[in-house]
Amino acid sequence: MTDQILAPAAARPWSRPFDAVAAVAHRALPDDVLALVARLGIASVFFLSGRTKVDGVLHITDGTYSLFADDYALPLIPSDVAAHLATYSEHLFSILLVLGLFTRLSALAFLGMTLVIEVFVYPDAWSTHLSWAAILLFLVARGGGRWSLDRAVGIQ
Repeated sequence: MTDQILAPAAARPWSRPFDAVAAVAHRALPDDVLALVARLGIASVFFLSGRTKVDGVLHITDGTYSLFADDYALPLIPSDVAAHLATYSEHLFSILLVLGLFTRLSALAFLGMTLVIEVFVYPDAWSTHLSWAAILLFLVARGGGRWSLDRAVGIQ
């Protein structure tokens, strides 16, 4: 990939400044750094969403049950079950992503959740969901990176 970034500069003198910036970014931002930032960033989105559904540690609020019964009604899944699944998943998989443990599994779980949210809950929020999907797909493809428990335990 570095060859693709640097080689064309000789053929296009106007692109040299851009190629130089791209080369520096490529060296300064290896996949390990991107994976760490992606893990922490997307984990925060889902964890904070999960925190809005509970009071205390993991006590699901009445408002959450109402939200899943009225606004987030999903086909095939009873609303109270969906409330529990979503709330606990947002907490569990976020923590796993921060730790970099079972990164690919956690990213796949959030990718599935994002798809459900897009199709059944907020179809007009596709641009937000697409940005989440981009981050999650990177983590599925590349894993948790050097600074992950996946690497430490050898499951990357």
